[in-house]
Amino acid sequence: MDFEPWWLISIPVLFGLGWIAARVDFRQMLTETRSMPKSYFKGLNFLLNEEPDRAIDAFIEVAKLDPETTELHFALGSLFRRRGEMERAIRVHQSLLARADLPFPDREMAQHELAQDYLKAGMLDRAESAFADVLDTRFAVDATRALIRIHEASHEWPQAIQAVRRLRALVDEPVPQLVHYHCERAEAALAGASPDLAAAADALDDADHAVQELRDLPKQGQGSRARIAMLRAHLAGLENDMQGRCTWLTSVLTTAPEYGSLVSADIIECFRAIGQADEGLDMLRAHYQRQPDLDTFNIIFRELRLNRGYSQAWQFARQSLRQHPSLLGLDRLLESELACEDSDHEGVKAAPPTAAPEADLGLLRTIIHQHTRKLDRYACKVCGFQARHYYWQCPGCNGWETYAPRRLEETS
Repeated sequence: MDFEPWWLISIPVLFGLGWIAARVDFRQMLTETRSMPKSYFKGLNFLLNEEPDRAIDAFIEVAKLDPETTELHFALGSLFRRRGEMERAIRVHQSLLARADLPFPDREMAQHELAQDYLKAGMLDRAESAFADVLDTRFAVDATRALIRIHEASHEWPQAIQAVRRLRALVDEPVPQLVHYHCERAEAALAGASPDLAAAADALDDADHAVQELRDLPKQGQGSRARIAMLRAHLAGLENDMQGRCTWLTSVLTTAPEYGSLVSADIIECFRAIGQADEGLDMLRAHYQRQPDLDTFNIIFRELRLNRGYSQAWQFARQSLRQHPSLLGLDRLLESELACEDSDHEGVKAAPPTAAPEADLGLLRTIIHQHTRKLDRYACKVCGFQARHYYWQCPGCNGWETYAPRRLEETS
């Protein structure tokens, strides 16, 4: 390629153009910087010095001086919400929505932020309305999830189920709590003096369909299946179908063995009602060998003590406590023994002599019980909330199936 003399001229020309462009950009930057209020830089300085309160005051002053700074308004609103100053966060986002010249994307975002403010402030009705306004926007998924939480908190189970269906249409993800929403519908139908058996059956059919979607979540599905079986057993009992009730209760021992402790007492009661108490007891003993737990231990010992004598009962107790040492188990054992003594004294039933006739079982049980009261609780695996009764939904963190169906001593 031949050398062209004009190339020598083009090089300094290009260099000069670059220098001019840099000078223009620099001057523009200086102009924009000078146009910024001093409060903006004060706010940045306060943030760097970890003084968030003074930084917020400075940024508020900037927002007053320049109402066009929508990004700053959003930042302030988020800061207020995180700090729990919900009234101020709401005012910031409402002032944005009041602007007629606000661009549509910013209006959508302001509406979504305002809905989150209402939700955190506990204003569920306003939050529900605000989230409904952004269901057709880019915030549809987040808004639908929020609506599910709102309906759940309000115990509006049909609306929660409808919101879950809307979410499933937007994203392909499992929603394990859907099973419990249907179970809550069933419990509501079975409650009261005039239970609606047909509505309960329909709700449990929907729950069965929902639990099929939990095939990839076996632990979650186990608890859901146990709850459905327990509710179907309750429904069968209201229909005077005791055989069906026994079938549903015993199905828990095979489909969700970890939850057998929740149905052991009902199984004994149900089998006694159909004249098969011994069969029910033998079934529980076989289950206990596979899946030992405190409640089943207590039921088996009590039934053996009352119906087959203290010798078999204490033999079972000694063997079980050697294999699974438990203060709670000993506490329950002494409680049952004392109940047998009281029954004998009142003449209700001639109970055999106690296993330790020389011992003061009442004193022994009192001492042990003082140490076991804190262990005789269920605990949430997520937030640690403790309760004396088993809950499908934790009262502390509102998580579903976060309680193990075992007492604290058994899980430690």
